[in-house]
Amino acid sequence: MIVLGIDPGSRITGYGVLDLGATRPAYVASGCIRIKADDLAQKLAQVYAGVAELIARYRPAEFAIEQVFMARNPDSALKLGQARGTAIVCAANHGLAVHEYAARQIKQAVTGTGAADKAQVQHMVTALLALDATPQADAADALAIALTHANARAGLLPRAGRSTRRRSGRQAWRDFRPE
Repeated sequence: MIVLGIDPGSRITGYGVLDLGATRPAYVASGCIRIKADDLAQKLAQVYAGVAELIARYRPAEFAIEQVFMARNPDSALKLGQARGTAIVCAANHGLAVHEYAARQIKQAVTGTGAADKAQVQHMVTALLALDATPQADAADALAIALTHANARAGLLPRAGRSTRRRSGRQAWRDFRPE
């Protein structure tokens, strides 16, 4: 099964394509949709067209995208939200299941810490997918989103409200409660 991960942006939208059919996620492609327009409507049209082209080329079964987060600049947050919404509408119009993940959850799934920086995400994506070269930051983020979705499908993401801190074997056994 092919999954398309999108890291939305109004200037650069990163994408990552993984094949989840093997025993572990396999790299298919990654890159960036570079937005060249100045007008917001044209920028959003380019995001839509770029995502539609990726869907046509790779035929993903599922679509994963980062959830909205609050930026320091409200104008930037609104533009990001519009680019994100455009990508989601494109996926929905193509009949894809859309899955959303919080930035902190993505970093946790890929690096082991929700406070990782972009360089750590790039490093871990490169290592986890055994890539020959480090992908550009936006493409690495999109691959991290796709990897997070792969982990979610495999049941490897921590459940909300459950602690992920490590405990000794004895403590973990005492805390174990079958569901």
